[in-house]
Amino acid sequence: MNKANRFRVALSGTFQTDNGEPVFPMFDLSPLANAPDIESAYVNGVGGRMTAESLKDFDALILLLEKFDADSIPLNGRLTLVTRFGVGYDTVDVEACTAAGIGVSITPDGVRRPVAASILTFILALSGKLMVKDALVRSGPETFAQRSDHMGIGLVGRTLGSIGLGNIGAEVFRLCAPLNMRFIAHDPYVDTPSAPALNVELTDLDTVFRESDFLSVNVPLSAETLHLVNEARLKLMKPSAYLINTSRGAVVDQDALVEALKTGIIAGAGLDVFDPEPPNADDPLLTLDNVILTPHALCWTDQCFAGIGAQDLEHVLSIKRGTPPSVLVDPNVVDNPEFKIKLERYKNNFI
Repeated sequence: MNKANRFRVALSGTFQTDNGEPVFPMFDLSPLANAPDIESAYVNGVGGRMTAESLKDFDALILLLEKFDADSIPLNGRLTLVTRFGVGYDTVDVEACTAAGIGVSITPDGVRRPVAASILTFILALSGKLMVKDALVRSGPETFAQRSDHMGIGLVGRTLGSIGLGNIGAEVFRLCAPLNMRFIAHDPYVDTPSAPALNVELTDLDTVFRESDFLSVNVPLSAETLHLVNEARLKLMKPSAYLINTSRGAVVDQDALVEALKTGIIAGAGLDVFDPEPPNADDPLLTLDNVILTPHALCWTDQCFAGIGAQDLEHVLSIKRGTPPSVLVDPNVVDNPEFKIKLERYKNNFI
């Protein structure tokens, strides 16, 4: 079978080390390797961006770290799917893809539980002052004796708030149900009936900031959410409250957060994401002892990455069968005539 008759899948070059070893060996690519009518290849970006020329002979792209913008779209119209390895899609020009008849998909099934578990990790570590107490032990007997100066806070009856009640926000509340906390959230896009099923009270944004003891940010980065957590909203929070961000760094005004942490406007924070990312070596955030910092990797486990990869392959194989993937960032692409034509061609060629 020649190249034109195969279903060809491109994988970001960043899935491989310089020595050609897989960066994530738990990402099982055997469904591609074992299919006689599928061919896959690693494609390197240029300057951190995928190029149109390198993708012109591919039907689908599994995208890791590189950006995919309007100039990344091959002119021959063959590319049909860009599926992200994860749920963030701020590196992809979704509007340009939809206009070109290219679906953009993400993998919520793979990250739902691992990211929710990382948020729970922050809640438990912050409430118990885990990092402070770890330092007390490591610094010797004198600081060990200071443990009574660093009392944690119990969680029963405390208020857990979420900005966003989508895939991850909802899973956070499911996972935290045994903690006997009060649950509140703000999400203008969620169906109202879904909140009571989770024991969540939907409320306005200011109320979530004002009443939360632990406030988790669970929204994608967009023009609407850029610096959603800003100086004015941080000042609404309790001085005993904690902010947790595992979404995208720029959803939070980091300068305003540093000031809030330094001046006691809030008690502390747990951050897995930053703006810029990684933070600069002289970032004042790194000098603060009331914030726990992890390198955009707290949810990274073998199960997380295996699940992400499995859903990416589901999306790819769905396209090959001539059907849209189950999770499209912009569902309107299914009405694009070019997208419909390409799906019909796959259906005729590979079924």
